[in-house]
Amino acid sequence: MERKFFCVLAVLFVCIHLSSAQRPLGFVLDEGKKKVEIPFELYNNLIVVPVVLNGMLPLRFVVDTGVQTGILTQKAFSDILNLSYSRKYTIAAPGSEKTVEAYVTNNVSLDLPGIHGTGHALLVLEEDYLELRNYLGTDVHGILGYELFSRFIVKVNYEKKILTVSLPGKFKPKGKFQSIPMKVQDTKPYVMAEIELSTGEKIDGKFLMDSGASHGLLIEPASDPRIKVPQHTVSSQIGRGIGGVITGKVGRINSFKIGKFKLENPIVNFPDPNSYMDSLKIGRTKRNGTIGGEVLSRFTVVFNFSKEIVYLKRNSAFRKKFYYNLSGLTVKAKGSDLNTFEITEVRDQSAAKLADVKVGDIILSVNGVPAQELDLNRIIGFFNSKPGKKISLELHRNGESVKRSFFLEDQI
Repeated sequence: MERKFFCVLAVLFVCIHLSSAQRPLGFVLDEGKKKVEIPFELYNNLIVVPVVLNGMLPLRFVVDTGVQTGILTQKAFSDILNLSYSRKYTIAAPGSEKTVEAYVTNNVSLDLPGIHGTGHALLVLEEDYLELRNYLGTDVHGILGYELFSRFIVKVNYEKKILTVSLPGKFKPKGKFQSIPMKVQDTKPYVMAEIELSTGEKIDGKFLMDSGASHGLLIEPASDPRIKVPQHTVSSQIGRGIGGVITGKVGRINSFKIGKFKLENPIVNFPDPNSYMDSLKIGRTKRNGTIGGEVLSRFTVVFNFSKEIVYLKRNSAFRKKFYYNLSGLTVKAKGSDLNTFEITEVRDQSAAKLADVKVGDIILSVNGVPAQELDLNRIIGFFNSKPGKKISLELHRNGESVKRSFFLEDQI
């Protein structure tokens, strides 16, 4: 069950560009420190860290290289602190009649363990339009991006779940890292990488390194006439945007090579035309696609924005096979404790679809484990363990309990 929360808020970022520029962005390490280590949690390949807002409100933010300005996902949190708003925007969501309301608040402090930040501007959403909390299955209140990466060297150890933030100075990573040139354009990091399509054609492309994307790779066919969607794909929801779900085709390419590292038969999302804002022109920077958390998490990654270098060292997950949603189900966590699990998508011709699992079903148990003892991460683990594994569900449907079983299947 992959979910991509990619740059669907770019229109709003442009709107607050001037507001944030008027305030000095000031992240500094605690006095006397040259680096700090911050333990993080990983949900669906997204990095979640603790953040304290204005020294009072403890929250949790996603660390996202793909955004410029910090985001607070719900206005209720800023209202608790009686923050004032310098501007309000009402914007039509792309591809939808839905409108989005957002506010700008200035001179906010953001504290991470060992790091203090003052004078920040935040984009505050009226409500969580992306439903991050529900689709990650944990409390997430905001997104933190460029302000952190621009000030420091940031090392992400996905294996140990440690974020190391260091002063720039002279830096050379220890161990067998490969340095790869990186361009920072419109505050976002881009690298060149080689894709080999299912046809055997090799193409050098420009890719955004997006730690705020849960998928592995996204390739935009419209970015290059040589890029063709593979013949064998499945149609699916590949993410969520302001206007709702983002649809596309999911398939495999022969390989993806970045630096000396080559990943075989990776899963790729190919967004449908007009399913979301034109990714090629967001922020005025053209690209061929994005590299998300499913690929990044196979490395220890060091971002050096000031020198425009990224360092990569593969970890134990590097050779793990790529699979896409073996059950065909998308599940949403609901309720104040996020312990009610509702099925929101059943992919056509998937194992779950053929077993008569339906949208709206509430999961009561998975393989005999009651829902009260589960969280969304564990359910995703059950549903994506390996092809051939049997899944037994007890579901609540129309006031009754029903049981359904199926075997996980790789449709791609």
